[in-house]
Parts: sequence; C-alpha cells; structure tokens
Amino acid sequence: MNRQIVQLFGLTLILFGILIAFTSRWTVFEAASLEDETLNRRALIEEQQVPRGLILARNGDVLARSDPRGRGRRRVYVRSYPQGETYAHAVGYSYIERDRVGLERSRNDALSGKLNEFGTIFRELARQDREGDDVVSTLDPAGQQTAIDALAGRRGAIVALEPATGRVRVMVSSPSYDPNQISDNAYFRELATDEETRPLVNRTTQPRYQPGSTFKVVTAAAALDSGKLTPESIVDGSSPQTISGVPLANSGNVSYGPITFTDALTNSVNTVFARVGEQVGRGTLLEYMDRFGFNRDPQLDYPDGEMEVSGIRNSAGRLVGADDGFDVGRVAIGQGGSEGQIQVTPLQMAEVAAAVGNRGKLIRPRLTERVVGKDGRVEEQIDPAEQSQVMKPESADQLAQMMSRVVEEGTGTAAALSGIEVAGKTGTAEVRDGSLNQVWFIAFAPVEDPRMAIAVTLEDLPPGTSGGRDAAPLAAQVLQTLLGGS
Repeated sequence: MNRQIVQLFGLTLILFGILIAFTSRWTVFEAASLEDETLNRRALIEEQQVPRGLILARNGDVLARSDPRGRGRRRVYVRSYPQGETYAHAVGYSYIERDRVGLERSRNDALSGKLNEFGTIFRELARQDREGDDVVSTLDPAGQQTAIDALAGRRGAIVALEPATGRVRVMVSSPSYDPNQISDNAYFRELATDEETRPLVNRTTQPRYQPGSTFKVVTAAAALDSGKLTPESIVDGSSPQTISGVPLANSGNVSYGPITFTDALTNSVNTVFARVGEQVGRGTLLEYMDRFGFNRDPQLDYPDGEMEVSGIRNSAGRLVGADDGFDVGRVAIGQGGSEGQIQVTPLQMAEVAAAVGNRGKLIRPRLTERVVGKDGRVEEQIDPAEQSQVMKPESADQLAQMMSRVVEEGTGTAAALSGIEVAGKTGTAEVRDGSLNQVWFIAFAPVEDPRMAIAVTLEDLPPGTSGGRDAAPLAAQVLQTLLGGS
C-alpha cells in the first residue's frame, strides 16, 4: 500500500514538473517569440493604446509620430509620417494591419515603452501610464533630400556614413513609397505586386548586386596588407589575358603594358586585378572580405530580415569558401562565373570605403543616436563600436592615396569637389546577360581627415553607361551637402 502511494506521489510530481516546464516555456523563455508571431495580434492591439515614441532626424525633425483617435477607453494611437516618402525605407512603418518594418521594428521595445520587469512594477506602483520613448536617428535631412533629388526617381540606392563613428547619415532607396498609405489595402497590394520597380524593397540593404570594379578596393587591400604588392609595384596591364582558361580584356580592350599598381587602380585595369586576385589567392581574399564584413550578418541596428549578407555565392545562392574552387581572378574584379559570383549591398560597399578612410578600422554602422524618455532623460546612448581592424593603418593610407588618384585623373573625375580631396572607385557590372549595366561609385572625403563615406548604385542602365559617368556625379552632390553642413 505504501509503495503504491509513493508511486502515485512520484507520478504527480512528474506531471507537475511537466506542467511547470510547458508553462515556463510560453510565459518566460519563448514569450518574445509569441509576441513577434504575426498571427498573434494581441500585443499589436495593446500597443495601439500606447502613445508610441517619436522617431526624429539628427536635427530634431519629426519622422514618425503617434496621433490619437477616439476618446476614453476607445482611444487608440495611429502612426503618421510627416516626411512622407523621404525616410520610408530607413524609418519603415508600424500598423496593426501590416506589422512593422525598419527602425519601427528594430527599436520597437523603446518606441512602445516596453520595460524590464523592475521598470514595469515601478510604473504600476507609481500609477504611470505606459508610453514610448523617443528615438533620435543619425539621419541628416539635407543629405537625405539631396540623395533623393540626385536619384530623381531612378532605380537605385545611396547610403552615406561617418567612417569614424558609423553614423548612417543618408539611407535612400528609389523608388520609394508613402508610409502614411501602407494601411490601405489597395495601395499596399499595388506596391507588393510591382515586380519591376519593387518599391517596398530597401535597395541599400536588401538586393544583392554585382559590385563591378568597386570590389577592386577589397582586392587591393588584400594585396597591399599581405605584402604581395606595393603602390609602386610594376604589373602587367596588357589586354587580353587568359584568366582561368578564359580570355579577359580591359575596358575597350586597352592594353597598358607594364604599369604601377597605383596606375592600375586609377584606370581600373581588369587584367591587372584578375592576376592580383590569383596572386593573393582564394584564402587570403576571403580573409580580407571577412574583415570588411562580408560573409556575415550586417551589424546595422536594423531588422535582420531586411538585410542581406554580401559575399561570393554559387549558382544555387550559397556562400562559397576557399575550397569551393571559384574563379578568384574574376571575383577580384567584381565579377565571377557560375562557380562563384560576388554579390554585395550598397551598405556593405559604403563600409568598404569607410574602413579605408578610417585607417583600416571598420566601425559598426548605426541608425540610432540615442533613446530619450518623455522626461528628457537619455535612456540609451549608442556609442561608436569597432567591428574589425581590416588592415594596418599604413596599408589603408597607401590605398587611400591610390583611390584619390582615381578621382584626380582616373575613371572617377566626375566626383571631384572644389577644395575637398575625394578618394573613390568606380564600378560597372554587366547584368541581364550583358544587355544592361549596374553602375557604382564608392568614396570617402576629405582624404586626409575623412568625415564621410558613400556608396551609390543605379540599376539596369543601358549600354554605354558607367560608374564614372552616371554614379560618381551623384556621390559628389551628396558629399558636397554633407561636408558643407558638417
């Protein structure tokens, strides 16, 4: 009899333990995942009753706010965006019908007034109503508008950031959309089904593009920092040359003969950089790519699902490694065959320029400056954080001078500014089986004391277009605005 009681008691303890485990799973350990579940609208409905915090530009302009609707217990707050399309992709939107994207999603806890357990108890004891904190972004209104004007509705992206701090000062994707209308089903359906222009896609962080010759900056960094070459090394710029068993020619099939490594970057000589890629080798090139932030999730304070990883991908879309046998020569010039093609985002290429300008040190990019409570107290200050030391300062200085030659007398002269020395690199990648061009320009300025880095790209331009002719002037306009106002 006693044995049966003990067994029954033991079984009761086991069942009680299982009950506690499952209860703890959903109420403690996986509570956050339940809140984020798109089918669970309870949290979103509750948040409609909370005055969500403001999102502000760096100068205090209101980018997002909550407007009250109704009275008493029926009062809810609806999000509105005073700047319309200007900050649509960076700020995003927050609607019960659509969930949230952009900064509205990545900074949701602060904006919606979510506190830790101690803070919640304190607020209840003090009988304080829940309200969101304000988020001050790093975005610059003048630079943002200049970038929008420069793109002029063309499909493309411009992202600019401070090399020494990681502050993203410009994030523009074109075409854009009006976040004030996102809750309208017909409007949202029209945007979501537009497969040609894809206005809901943030082109600064989401699509992956071939970088063309802007990737030669990464190749040059690996060659200089590993000691394979110096800026004065003599290289063979003849054209065509056979790379991996296939002929490769320079633009216009210009044959330069023996030239310095600096001149090869100045004139964007394909055959030189393909040979340099082979000389550096797959392993070393991938190592420096890793240091620049390729092959890993971007470190921006932005939703993971709205950012793509830059790197070398095979025909199945998988990131490849040194043992996968990709054509290192063609990857080194920003192209690649079926074995492995280099694909990047504008954010990643802006980080490449920023790291060179910051003497080889890559600072983690950020869209948030600080979080401020309704009483004016700074709840969280986002300070600069080092992501990696990409190369030695001396190597970065050498590469900076080489890139300055590109703007002084090479393919990037259209990016030159009066009284401000600019270092840059052009890129033109053939896409759609060679029928269209993806054009690029990356840069930082001033060369001696870089305050801004930038990446510009334009999609699907016709033959005859180039990074130097079509993207570099846009970068010059934005840099002029940002540096003039700094």
